[in-house]
Amino acid sequence: MPADAFLIDGYVDEPACLGVPPYISPYIRTLAGVLREHELEPHYLTIDQIRDDPQLLSVMGDVRCVVMVAGITVPGKYLGGTPATLTEIQQIGTRFRGTERLLCGPIGFGYAPEGGKKAIRQEVSGFDHLLTGSPPEALDVYLSEGKTHGTHEYTRSDPWSILGAGIIRQHPSFPFVMCELESARGCPRSLAGGCSFCTEPFYGPPRYRSVSGIAGEVAALAFAGARHFRLGRQPDLLVYNSPGGAYPVPRPERIGELFAEIRAAAPSLQTLHIDNINPGTLARHEDAARSALREIIRYHTPGDVAAFGMETADPVVVEANNLKAGPDEVLRAITIVNEVGAVRRDGIPELLPGLNFICGLAGETAETYDLNEDFLAGVLDTGLLVRRVNIRQLMAFEGTRAYQENTLGIHTARFRAFKEKVRKTFDLPMLRKVFPTGTVLRGLVIEQQGPVSFGRQMGSYPILIGVPLSLPVRTVLDGAVVDHGMRSVSALPVPIRVNELPLSALKWIPGVGAKQAGKIFAERPVKDREEFRSLAGVTPLEHLFSYVIYP
Repeated sequence: MPADAFLIDGYVDEPACLGVPPYISPYIRTLAGVLREHELEPHYLTIDQIRDDPQLLSVMGDVRCVVMVAGITVPGKYLGGTPATLTEIQQIGTRFRGTERLLCGPIGFGYAPEGGKKAIRQEVSGFDHLLTGSPPEALDVYLSEGKTHGTHEYTRSDPWSILGAGIIRQHPSFPFVMCELESARGCPRSLAGGCSFCTEPFYGPPRYRSVSGIAGEVAALAFAGARHFRLGRQPDLLVYNSPGGAYPVPRPERIGELFAEIRAAAPSLQTLHIDNINPGTLARHEDAARSALREIIRYHTPGDVAAFGMETADPVVVEANNLKAGPDEVLRAITIVNEVGAVRRDGIPELLPGLNFICGLAGETAETYDLNEDFLAGVLDTGLLVRRVNIRQLMAFEGTRAYQENTLGIHTARFRAFKEKVRKTFDLPMLRKVFPTGTVLRGLVIEQQGPVSFGRQMGSYPILIGVPLSLPVRTVLDGAVVDHGMRSVSALPVPIRVNELPLSALKWIPGVGAKQAGKIFAERPVKDREEFRSLAGVTPLEHLFSYVIYP
């Protein structure tokens, strides 16, 4: 394919933006639009593709410029891809001597894959320029005037998002691509300093994108073949287009208008999910927040997750770091989301909260971890549902308060013990409640093949699912949950074909152990339910029989 520019995706992960596969960030799409406006056809490559075949960088011949997007300001663990390391970024830059080499994205705040203190990087060896400010605007002024800083304006970037939408077809996961949609940039609490650790206040007070701008991009993405969307590029979706103060009052009518227009722009969409919700908004404006949540549920697809930046259950740490909500407010927010969203559709909850903890903040003591554990134990005792708990160490960037005021390295052993305890005593029992045995998870996409193949649904924080079969990558199936781990579930393809499953998979049918699986395997073909019952013994999960077939 002829190309005038390379657009290299090193992947991004920020407090309000995810671009690790299967997600594709808004940066990539708007940058592609800028290149096309300047009559440069982009050739898109991911860092994973380059790792697999470094020669991809040399087969295209001469190109006008190379633009790479990279930067992780929120550390995480990923199944679909691995973000570019600093060494890889530098090596890629050196491959293009004689070509304009431009680097952009949150890499400008620093580089940190696992946490710690990171200074702002003014330059990265191997590249000619670090584009600062807003990447698409910076690329535009560079190509026009040779300048390297861009000021963000939706009136400029919205047309680029439409012009660059077709780049998703070059994504190696296409059509299983989750398009991260930007609805706002900046933080309502930025004038008050924001949370001590967060880089989102670097973008200043909120600037909200218009409904028409978002819908126009969604229509272009849908035309290009996108079916999966998440409104993720905003610190608190509930306050979309809500002016005023650190904790604006949600405007449910604007949320409803936004989701209705997205649905109209992509009538064949299969996933419409959200990301960040401020628990402080829910606790302070209960009635308006409930109405806004109902509007989301009216238009979204089930299995959705509202990510709460809780950070800690220690009130001292909350105050010391200017955090959004204390433990009582977070518990109230969890309750409100459960009241509206815990109802099940097609077997799974509509919308559940997810909790994020950050360890290493200023004011933290060993007792902080006791308070965190007690909080989660209390949530479990209430019967409320939580989709997932993320626990990470602080990543402190220059320019944030946490860069100077933190407790990094002081409680490392307690951090590890806390994480392990949560996995065993909270995550495992909670997964059993959220995804009871027999729950059917629709549209599972296999991402890793092996004796046990792993995949996920398309969605916001989808559960990792192990299938005890060797299945090719990109296989799509429905799976019935048959067992639970601390961070994943095991599932068998639906329908459960007892006359075709290998012996290793038969024993995963609930109520069927290794001995009974051997008996079934030896006596196959099984003719009907009665014969299956006699061979397997009485299973305690009678409802699973509706998924078993005997061809």
